[in-house]
Amino acid sequence: MMLLISIMIELGYDYPLYRPPSEANSVIFQVTLGCSFNKCSFCNMYRTKEYSERPWEEIKSEIDIVSKSLPQTERIFLADGDAINLRTEKLVQILDYIREKFPNIQRISSYAMPKNLMQKSQEELTQLHRRGLNMLYIGIETGNDLLLKKITKGATSKSIIDACTRAKKSGFIISCMIILGIGGKKYSVDHIKETAKVVSAVSPDFLAALTLIIEDGVYDEFMKKFDEPFETLDDSLILNELELLLNDINPTASMVFRANHASNVYSIGGNLPEDKQKMLSLVRNLKEHPELLKPKVLRRF
Repeated sequence: MMLLISIMIELGYDYPLYRPPSEANSVIFQVTLGCSFNKCSFCNMYRTKEYSERPWEEIKSEIDIVSKSLPQTERIFLADGDAINLRTEKLVQILDYIREKFPNIQRISSYAMPKNLMQKSQEELTQLHRRGLNMLYIGIETGNDLLLKKITKGATSKSIIDACTRAKKSGFIISCMIILGIGGKKYSVDHIKETAKVVSAVSPDFLAALTLIIEDGVYDEFMKKFDEPFETLDDSLILNELELLLNDINPTASMVFRANHASNVYSIGGNLPEDKQKMLSLVRNLKEHPELLKPKVLRRF
């Protein structure tokens, strides 16, 4: 781990740098900087960056540096938020070189927005998967079309389902994220009911439930785009949403479910549908014993 950290310092990343929690031990290559869309009102990740695609020679040089120090690397994450936005030819060039330099590579992954997946043909997605990109992290956030518009997601419930379905058809492992509380009190039930429908239709390999925390950098924008009073959910209502979500999701295949992000009120995990009742029992117990919840000072988005 210390060697990986020293390599990260040597590469001189363009911060802020984000990656999914499950990529904590992965080598990260920034093939793009920022986010080409960068309009989601709840997301403050890349607001300080202007989107750009890094030159091949810079990417190649960094792959060369890391391959000499960490030749046994097994997992690589392609950052920032928009690797899939790259031309397919350039992504193939990157993937081929990674596989050449890291003979033990087992997984290459990246974030993927539904709109960027829809811009690739089925053949292009299949080609990318065959060249080594095998896992995608896709933000669903909500399955409710009104809320998707209010948070400026740049997607509809149908386009999310279509994008995820195409990714799965090409062989990708997909990990999806939804956000508890993103509809506020008014749309809470609609948010969860429609989200459960989308998740069930997609049936991703992994599903992560985060909890909305509106950061200062996007607070005014979020409220303006929501275009009506927004009442934040307290912990008991967040648990209500989690209970309803778990109850209503009916995946077509076994799905790993996690609500253990730093933003969550409590760390919960299991497999759906196998562990549904166990997780529901835990949530109901937490509703009766709020003293067990994570202190708010420890929560962050």
